[in-house]
Amino acid sequence: MIPLSVPNLAGNEWEYIKDCLDTNWVSSVGSYVNRFEQALADFTGAKYAIATSNGTSALHIGLQLSGVKQGDLVIVPNITFVATANAVKYTGASPLLIDIDTDTWQIDLDLLEKFLRNNTQIINGETYHLDNQKRIKAIMPVHVLGNMCDMERLMEIANRFHLQVIEDSTEALGSTFKGKHAGTFGLFGTSSFNGNKIITTGGGGMILTNDETLAKRAKHITTTAKADAYEYFHDEVGYNYRLVNILAAMGVAQMEQLPAFLIRKKAIADLYNAELLKIEGIIPQKITDGVQANHWLYTVKAPRQKELLKFLGENGIQARPFWVPMNRLPFMSEELYITENDVAGNIYGQCVSLPCSTNITDEEVKVVIELIKDFYAR
Repeated sequence: MIPLSVPNLAGNEWEYIKDCLDTNWVSSVGSYVNRFEQALADFTGAKYAIATSNGTSALHIGLQLSGVKQGDLVIVPNITFVATANAVKYTGASPLLIDIDTDTWQIDLDLLEKFLRNNTQIINGETYHLDNQKRIKAIMPVHVLGNMCDMERLMEIANRFHLQVIEDSTEALGSTFKGKHAGTFGLFGTSSFNGNKIITTGGGGMILTNDETLAKRAKHITTTAKADAYEYFHDEVGYNYRLVNILAAMGVAQMEQLPAFLIRKKAIADLYNAELLKIEGIIPQKITDGVQANHWLYTVKAPRQKELLKFLGENGIQARPFWVPMNRLPFMSEELYITENDVAGNIYGQCVSLPCSTNITDEEVKVVIELIKDFYAR
């Protein structure tokens, strides 16, 4: 079988993990946590990075420290992994779903601006929905598949309507817009190191911010809000969202390889594009002008999506459909969905993600390509 996206553990992972085992520093404190945080900050240009147990917890803390409260609305695109919407729900707020752009599959900025202009009012520096009078506190752009929207325009819209920006950049480590890294535009950015991401710690996440006070608050409440080095004294409600040292050690080794992983991801996308775009009806995600994408998960719109997925599976190729749009999930069906043509629903019904692990060989990519050609030639 050729898998969809698996870890590439070809660096110093064993050495650094063995160091943790040999020294007994395996839990939630240790030098590798600090090293991993510093590596992310140095790479992205963020002033501060705070390691967490996963990307979802990073999103949750980012929302909470941005001032999102129960009863608020938070704008999110209708196409995203469910963790984005879940994190909003954790705060007691509700997602306000905005449709996506038909080509880039990012949040539709024209639709967003039109909605905010026509359906909100600003009172004392805060934006409220005209119909239900709920406060719209924040926006969470999701850098879907490692692409990004026009972040300069998004930030201008957010500033005009007094919205905090928490970037769900969990898929976009290494992606940039006009040279600036994903996760460094908003008040907070987030990373995820799940097993299928461009680098992995098995599970893990990171909060990025340039605000020193918020960085200290994030570190405090993600480590159970323990306020004394000796006494078990906790000065507020905290969360056990710590990343353990042994996983951070893996992350340090992965970060050493990230530049090479980014080069390989682009090469894989180029291999696919060179052949698959010759097939009528196959359309890749359009990369936004100004974006250097990390090409995290190679995905195309493909005719006869379900038949193609079945055919590839029967021939040992692990391929996947896109995420189900948030408004189609039962616990999200009553949330506000702003759309004109339900682009998210149409994209969902067409997209196929293809194998693109950083350790996939060119020969394996060609096997996938030839099978797809064979399918459409039948």
